[in-house]
Amino acid sequence: MHEPASDRLAAETYRRSRGAWRIFALVAVALAILVGLGRFAWPEGAGAPYIARLVIDGTIATDRARLAAMEALVKDESVAAVIVAINSPGGTTAGGEELYEALTRLRAAHPTVAVIDELGASAAYMSAIATDRVLARRLSIVGSIGVLYQHVNAGKLLDTIGVGLDKVASGPLKAEPDINEPMEGPARDSIAALVDDSFQWFVDIVAERRNLERAAALRLADGRIVTGRVGVQNGLIDAIGGEREALDWLAEAREIAPDLPVRTVWPLPSGGIDFIGTFLGSFLGSFLGEQARIALGMPQRTIPLDGLVSLWQVDARF
Repeated sequence: MHEPASDRLAAETYRRSRGAWRIFALVAVALAILVGLGRFAWPEGAGAPYIARLVIDGTIATDRARLAAMEALVKDESVAAVIVAINSPGGTTAGGEELYEALTRLRAAHPTVAVIDELGASAAYMSAIATDRVLARRLSIVGSIGVLYQHVNAGKLLDTIGVGLDKVASGPLKAEPDINEPMEGPARDSIAALVDDSFQWFVDIVAERRNLERAAALRLADGRIVTGRVGVQNGLIDAIGGEREALDWLAEAREIAPDLPVRTVWPLPSGGIDFIGTFLGSFLGSFLGEQARIALGMPQRTIPLDGLVSLWQVDARF
C-alpha cells in the first residue's frame, strides 16, 4: 500500500526542518562558546584604557615570549598602570635579571606595583623591587637575598658501584668541579668568584631601589626570609596589602581611575578562533598529565635550573 503523496511530502519537509534546526542549534552553541570565551581572545574595548596584570608564578627563568609581552606593554598607550602579581620562590639569576630590567623599562613608561602573594623570594624579590611600590600580605614570605651554586659529590657512591669517570679538558677548570670529587681548591675559588659577582650586583640594586645604605642592605642579604610585616619594618617592602590596596595606591598616588578594568596580559591567552581548540587541548593534556604524575608520585612540574640560581629553596618540584 502506497502512502499518499501529501504524507510523503510532509515527512520529507519534517526531516529537512529537523536537520535545519540541528544545524542551527550547533551554530548557536558554537556562537555561545565564542561569545563566552571571546573576552580572553579579543579584549573588550580595544584602545580603551585599562590596568595590565602581569603574573609571575612558579620558578623564574628567561622567557622570550614573556619579554616580548612586556616590551609590548611599554609601547601600549592604552595601559594606564601595571600590577605585577608575584608568587614565586625565585629561579635563575639570569631570569631574575631579565625580569628586573624589563620591569625597569616598564616602570619608566607606566606606574607599576608589585603584589607578592604567598611567596616573593630571591629572584622573585629581585623582580619586585624594580616596580614603583612593593606590597605583600602580612604573612607572605619575602627576601632571601642571595645567590646559590650547589654541587653533588657522588664520588663514594660511584666507587661503591664500580663506576669510574675520566675526561680530556682544554684547561684545568673546564667542567670543574667533577661529580666524583669535592668542590675545593681552584675550582671552588672560581665558583665562589662567580657567585660573589652576582651577589654584589643583587645587593647593589636592593640598596638602590629600597633606598638603603649599602651596609644596611648587606646585613639583610644573608639569605634570610622574613614575613611581609617584618619586610615593612626593615624596608624590604613598602606596605601590607594585595591587589585592592595596589589599586587604591594607584588612584591616590598616580591618579589612576579606580574603576578601570584589570586585564591579565601574561600568561598570554591564545588568540582567534583557534583559542577553543588550543584551550581544550591544553587543558585536557595538562589535567591528564598532572593526574598521571600525581598517581605515580612524580613531581608535578619540572623546570631544569642550570647554572647560578637565586632561589629560596632548591626543591625537586621545580
